[in-house]
Amino acid sequence: MKLVTFDLPGGQRHIGAMLAGEQRLVDFTASSTSPAMRNMLALIDGGEAALKEARQLLDKAAVTHALADVKLAAPLPEPRQMRDFLCFEKHFRQARANRHLFGATDGERDPAKVEIPPIWYEEPIYYKCNRFSVVGTGADIVNPAYCQMLDYELEFAAILGKSGKNIRKEDARSHIFGYLIFNDVSARDQQMREMGGTLGPTKGKDFDTGNVLGPWLVTADEVGNPYDLTMVARVNGEEWSRGNSGEMHHRFEDVLVHASRDETLHAGEFFGSGTVGSGCGLELGRFLKHGDVVELEIQKLGVLKNRVVFRHASQ
Repeated sequence: MKLVTFDLPGGQRHIGAMLAGEQRLVDFTASSTSPAMRNMLALIDGGEAALKEARQLLDKAAVTHALADVKLAAPLPEPRQMRDFLCFEKHFRQARANRHLFGATDGERDPAKVEIPPIWYEEPIYYKCNRFSVVGTGADIVNPAYCQMLDYELEFAAILGKSGKNIRKEDARSHIFGYLIFNDVSARDQQMREMGGTLGPTKGKDFDTGNVLGPWLVTADEVGNPYDLTMVARVNGEEWSRGNSGEMHHRFEDVLVHASRDETLHAGEFFGSGTVGSGCGLELGRFLKHGDVVELEIQKLGVLKNRVVFRHASQ
């Protein structure tokens, strides 16, 4: 199923699922009095019983809306926790090679000669995102006042469907509820400054509209193998980035094993893949400007589309 959170014209927020053709959706909240159909976290918390009911509601299609008549929100508007990992080696190398853009090195470097810290290969590293700054497809990405180099990041994410601690690798896939597209918007100049202090990122990532999720949350059964998905980014219709999810060095199973070491993970948590190789402007030496329209497309997961807005006159 392609699960959605959406706002009706009167402002009521409901959940549902897309019908074939992706032009209409079934309204689960209006079709059922079940507490599991109130919001996406409730549906995830409901486990297999709630998923079974959702599939039945989708088949009946008792209450539907045209996609054009509602406003999609982020499928999971407020995840219980957000962790974003750095799983693609090509991105790591190319991003480090381009630090000369910020004066961090004397000149451009060969990505193949960039030194990667040994710990990156030993375990999946991550930071925790601001789970309150989430928006969905169609929302404006508002450039923070302190940023001159705004960047997109082409990522996807897994949403946890089952809580666990010290999760075994062979069991990890069964904990995943579904997948969605993630645009990890970055204030690159701020990020480069603050990470010189060996902690962070902080304000390079944490600002309103900085975490874009959507357009829908696709259940794991519909995705099948998550490690062979074509990933593409376009800006104003021009392709900037292309990669494949199979290039992940650390996969979601590794991520869940590591994150759950002596720590309980909860249903409804978000785990980002990190940026696919060549999947951001930093790697390409180009950044976003006012009015740009960014489209991130991942096979089986849809298209996440947003406009960039610079609201500060000095920019």
